[in-house]
Amino acid sequence: MARSNIVQENRVRRTATRRGFILRRSRRRDPQAVDYGRYWLIEASRNVGVLGGQWGVELDDVEAWLNSYERK
Repeated sequence: MARSNIVQENRVRRTATRRGFILRRSRRRDPQAVDYGRYWLIEASRNVGVLGGQWGVELDDVEAWLNSYERK
């Protein structure tokens, strides 16, 4: 993982925590796996997935979703 990805991941993780979410990263080590390098966003209070579905999404997608998220 490139250094900028680590910095971006830490920034997104902090943003998610401030907004009541948990950022989960795929633990797969096989680059051929469908969910390799993918992320999920979990609502911390209910432990329910809100973004990522079955195969996860890219970190940029999580960041964009968090930036457009508004509490209801």
